Amino acid sequence: MTAQDDMKNYIYDGVITEYAQLKGTSLREAFDTLYRSRLYQEIRLGISDMHCRSDVYLAEELLRQGSNEEPC
Repeated sequence: MTAQDDMKNYIYDGVITEYAQLKGTSLREAFDTLYRSRLYQEIRLGISDMHCRSDVYLAEELLRQGSNEEPC
């Protein structure tokens, strides 16, 4: 694991925690939501410097993305 991977894991942890608090949901549901989201891909791939944003900003973005997703 590289230092960059460690940093991203730290970011994911913060986003999951913030999202769970904002949405009032379990950490498990927040985890699942993040890892199935477009936001996760953007952070993982370094798109739009999302990895440089705060945990709160990213959690709010995850909420926005979730409300804009079309049902499967």
